[in-house]
Amino acid sequence: MVTTLRNFFFDKGILKSKAYNIPIIAVGNLSVGGTGKSPMIEYLIGLLKSEGQLAVLSRGYRRKTNGFVLADKESTADDIGDEPMQFHSKFKDIAVAVDGDRQNGILNLQKLIRPDIVLLDDAFQHRKVTAGFYILLTKYDDLFVDDYLLPSGNLRESKRGAKRADVIIVTKCPQDISDLKQMEIIKKLNVKQDVYFTSIGYSNEIKGVKNYNVNLLKTTKFTLVTGIANPKPLVNYLKKKELNFEHLIYKDHHNFTDKEINILSKKRLIITTEKDYMRLKNRLPNVSFLSIITEFVSKKLVFD
Repeated sequence: MVTTLRNFFFDKGILKSKAYNIPIIAVGNLSVGGTGKSPMIEYLIGLLKSEGQLAVLSRGYRRKTNGFVLADKESTADDIGDEPMQFHSKFKDIAVAVDGDRQNGILNLQKLIRPDIVLLDDAFQHRKVTAGFYILLTKYDDLFVDDYLLPSGNLRESKRGAKRADVIIVTKCPQDISDLKQMEIIKKLNVKQDVYFTSIGYSNEIKGVKNYNVNLLKTTKFTLVTGIANPKPLVNYLKKKELNFEHLIYKDHHNFTDKEINILSKKRLIITTEKDYMRLKNRLPNVSFLSIITEFVSKKLVFD
């Protein structure tokens, strides 16, 4: 299967890097903020994990370690970051590593686990590594073509950077987005690459201290805690469920202080995102999470 997969990638021109001779697939965006990179990485993991030894390499944003770290059973969010910890906790049969220098990270992965495929998380601007395939994400209500370079806007680099992408995915779309609206966006993006559209789906199961259906929350007031770039879709989802909750908002990748943990520990029930749960699970006895998934609005089989 691995040989077949490598031949497929080679035929598609994805094995471009002379330095590695394995498929390197990068997921990223042009802007700062949440465009849905983590759910997209998880989608790719689900798609490719049975095809060979899969590794995910991230920077490990706001971790308390330096250099290359390969996740193991003792790893925490402080060691590798919240999003890599999420991947490591959910997918036991893949390798997860962090390194600010992705080139060094790939070389260490090759020495230690010899991966057949490497997924680079948030690496669209990481020029030390030339990936064989680039997936560029842009948010439905904040398309990169409507944005400006920092500090006037939220773009990390010029809009021309989109030319490096092999495919472009418009994320966080309404689930009922029409074909006409999709065509309007494709025309507005004005790109040569294939464009796909995805929406955010939410699990019906709350996980944490115990597992139960989200509908059981209708009889319980709870506290929603979010430390993500854009909690609005989650808030809207819970409101549509007609649930009763207060919302405590923290900045993206927030490191909770002891004082904040003490306040949160007095809440009856805390629901949070899966990413935030990685930072809170060992510090709070009353926290559970609701996970999100990437759902293709159309052309799923084509993308797969």
